[in-house]
Amino acid sequence: MKTPRLMIMLLCSTYIAHAQIPVMKEVGASVMPGDIVPVKAPFKMPVFKRPVFPALTVNVTKDIQSAIDDVSRRGGGTVNVPAGKWKTGRIILKSNVNLHLLAGAELWFSGEVEDYLPVVFTRNEGIEMMSLGACIYANGQENIAVTGEGKLVGPPQDCPIRKRVMRDDVIEKIIPYNMPVAERVYDGANGTGIFLPMFIAPINCKKVFIEGISLENTPYWNIVPEYCDNVIIRGVTVNSVGIPRGDGMDIESSRNVLIEYCTLSCGDDCFTMKAGRGEDGLRVNKPTENVVVRYCLAREGHGGITVGSETAGMIRNLYVHDVVFEDTGVGIRFKTRRPRGGGGENLYYERIRMNLKEDAFRWDMLGSREYVGELADRLPVREINRLTPLYRNISAKDIIIEKARTFIRVDGIPESPMTHFSVENADVTCKNILICRDATGISVKNTVLHCEDSLITILDTRHLLFDNVRFIVPGNKLVTSISGALTDQLEFRNTVPAKPDNWEHNKWVKP
Repeated sequence: MKTPRLMIMLLCSTYIAHAQIPVMKEVGASVMPGDIVPVKAPFKMPVFKRPVFPALTVNVTKDIQSAIDDVSRRGGGTVNVPAGKWKTGRIILKSNVNLHLLAGAELWFSGEVEDYLPVVFTRNEGIEMMSLGACIYANGQENIAVTGEGKLVGPPQDCPIRKRVMRDDVIEKIIPYNMPVAERVYDGANGTGIFLPMFIAPINCKKVFIEGISLENTPYWNIVPEYCDNVIIRGVTVNSVGIPRGDGMDIESSRNVLIEYCTLSCGDDCFTMKAGRGEDGLRVNKPTENVVVRYCLAREGHGGITVGSETAGMIRNLYVHDVVFEDTGVGIRFKTRRPRGGGGENLYYERIRMNLKEDAFRWDMLGSREYVGELADRLPVREINRLTPLYRNISAKDIIIEKARTFIRVDGIPESPMTHFSVENADVTCKNILICRDATGISVKNTVLHCEDSLITILDTRHLLFDNVRFIVPGNKLVTSISGALTDQLEFRNTVPAKPDNWEHNKWVKP
């Protein structure tokens, strides 16, 4: 008869082997297929199809915007950008137009403020304004596309746009939330500061399709659908390493989104979900929901996939599967702040491989004083109000973590603890097992943990369960540091070791 310890080892190995978790060569832009395979998700999603455009095709000879306007007036079609370097200011997409970059085509965007005027309606860091918008922009359009094998190159590093970026304070302190949006004008007049344009940022659009292109040297966030519905982003390559706030993709208060076969190397987070910031985000109150990210590769970046920190309209129904994070900072990252509002719920992660510099699962719900002042302090406990965010109902399964600093780290909000997170079928190599502050309902099942440190740190955490878990730790002994008046109901069930070394039984209940 097999011993309980051996049974646990065999069961965990069987779960992981059966999952067929991808390796790096099986994901990313280099292996994008031609067809869009039907989406299967834990929530209802639309049928995603490649867009269809009228037969008209126009080749750019001089000015890209003129060609787009001409094709739009004629009912739509494709604007081909031939091989070569094309200098341009802001490009505005129109309905039923596909901007197609042929192989060898490079769009080099201007660094002069006047090439992005007049100002347009946009959203920057979760707050609405009238500003430069984006290098490629659209508002209220339908059936638009940017496709091809060409490349976008952002403004030069020493250009006026980058030099005149607004740096006075955090954005919510620059723009009063009760100021009408029409009066929030940032056009750089008389040498005043500006908000950086994004790279590609359609707003209020339907049926957005972005495929195949490469983006380099972005001024700010790279691909940012805002208030959009039915978005497909596939086969895109981003390189913004070394650029502050150089996020790869930010899905902003948009719904029904498919992201697949993309490769991101970023100066900030790679794949990011956002839904507005604080009071202004609550006023708009548009969630990001029904998003699938699959067969993607996140390389260098602060987070492989991040939810937040702008969460006011709520982020819900996110399904991330069959992805690889290679040499990113944090793997799966959740951010918010006390004055941001909203939060995230119903988030699913499946068949993921991670090789990380930092933590595998990381909740940072407090932030720092630099951005939110004393609200970043864990104590005192505050009263719950309309700006209090939350995270709840999050699950992960079939996970391989090849390297990480900490398997799970939670810094929750005492009055709004992170609630209901489960991970199962995981093979983990890390330094630290668990550092958990202000959470309730965490379960780890069918998992092998190879850890350099045997300490588990718990503060005001309730209902923590390790079930069918093997801990491979120094001396084969677990140690816990337990504090907080609210800590209760901690259990080790069918584990090796059977319990922490400093426990009398395998279950810890508040005295």
